[in-house]
Amino acid sequence: MSRKIRLGAFLPGAGQHVAAWRHPDANADGAFTFEHYKNLAQTAEKGLFDAFFLADGLAASFDGSLKSGYGDKAAGFEPVTLFSALSAVTKNIGFIATASTTYEEPYLLARKFASLDHLCNGRAGWNLVTTTGDAAARNFNLEHQIDHSKRYERANEYVDTVKELWDSWEDDAFLKNKATGEYFDPKKVHEANHKGKHFSVAGPLNVPRSPQGYPVIVQAGQSEPGRDLAARSAEVVFTAQQSLEDAQEFYRDIKARLLKYGRHPDDLKIMPGVSPYVAKTEEEAKAKYQELNDLIHPDVGLALLSALSGNVVDLSQYDLDGPFPDLPATQGMVSRQNMMVEIARKNNFTIRQLYQWVAGARGHWTIIGTPVQIVDQLQLWFENEAADGFNILPPILPSSLNDFVDLVIPELQRRGLYRTEYEGKTLRENLGLARPENQYVVKAKQAKAA
Repeated sequence: MSRKIRLGAFLPGAGQHVAAWRHPDANADGAFTFEHYKNLAQTAEKGLFDAFFLADGLAASFDGSLKSGYGDKAAGFEPVTLFSALSAVTKNIGFIATASTTYEEPYLLARKFASLDHLCNGRAGWNLVTTTGDAAARNFNLEHQIDHSKRYERANEYVDTVKELWDSWEDDAFLKNKATGEYFDPKKVHEANHKGKHFSVAGPLNVPRSPQGYPVIVQAGQSEPGRDLAARSAEVVFTAQQSLEDAQEFYRDIKARLLKYGRHPDDLKIMPGVSPYVAKTEEEAKAKYQELNDLIHPDVGLALLSALSGNVVDLSQYDLDGPFPDLPATQGMVSRQNMMVEIARKNNFTIRQLYQWVAGARGHWTIIGTPVQIVDQLQLWFENEAADGFNILPPILPSSLNDFVDLVIPELQRRGLYRTEYEGKTLRENLGLARPENQYVVKAKQAKAA
């Protein structure tokens, strides 16, 4: 079977573009309307997407000084809650929900994601984030965010703890024998008894082992600690790259790091974010792009750049049509800050030009053109060690998702690059990922063989 492109659908509210909600075609209420998300999930499933991906933060994305607010990005649903509901109105598409290793306890996270995986019959994924920003920290008894390196140190132990909890019950632990009265076999229940630097968790988890063994683990860090965490623990990486060369460097680096942890390159799928502006003609596609950028309020553009740059400087003190300033180091989004500065310097962008450039996709790759032109670019990356698939970031919802499904998916299928039906029943099966064996069963086998 030939290698196929994997696709995630990144579907926030009215769309990925910062000004999407202002567009006539957008659903301005989308961020907190179930019917809107139901339609998006069913459209993405019609397009045979692997998963519906939803980002999340632990603070309201709002600055009271903004004249137009931060649009529909200011507030929305908690992802696991939303996906639990959407699982009942879909059959095949996976659901990747964001949750934090910095502000959630391992037991609670393990419990809710195992529950989601049961509710959706093996279609759940966890987007592992360490959460940046002092605004979130202030909602969890802290004044400032934890240092970047310490967040990742904690995250590595966190993943180990969660996996121990997910393996609390062996797959065949529940006997449910009405004749003997034995509901489960106590020899097949395992306490984690985890005691580490950051966590002390007894276990066992009070949820059975989930259909996938573990929900699929997704990660998006691009810094040095982020790359290493991805190589050690992630099964999908959501990354932001602007050029084929940069994407190839990231792809080859992560795949090479897998060997250090005894993993095979196919154990992890790398899926860069792509925001496509597609139309039947290139001129129409360019007009769509410009129309959205013209809707960006300057206050919102500055807030976007500040957030992506780590909130280390007040950009409103600078001339919008002057150069983007040098920035002090951040403990927040280190890799994204570096990307902002690199884009500005490489293109000699003013502050206004930079926020227009990044507003559509937050530093992710933007492609503008016809279905053939879009697929040409996706195929180039896919066939040249830059991507295993892509996270599609539609600029406006629902119209941009409809355009992608109606125009781009058929072209991908025509070239034999994309599925014509779902291969499996679980998210793991559709992504081509193996189901992990219970670690306690593995240890028992090794002890017996020794």
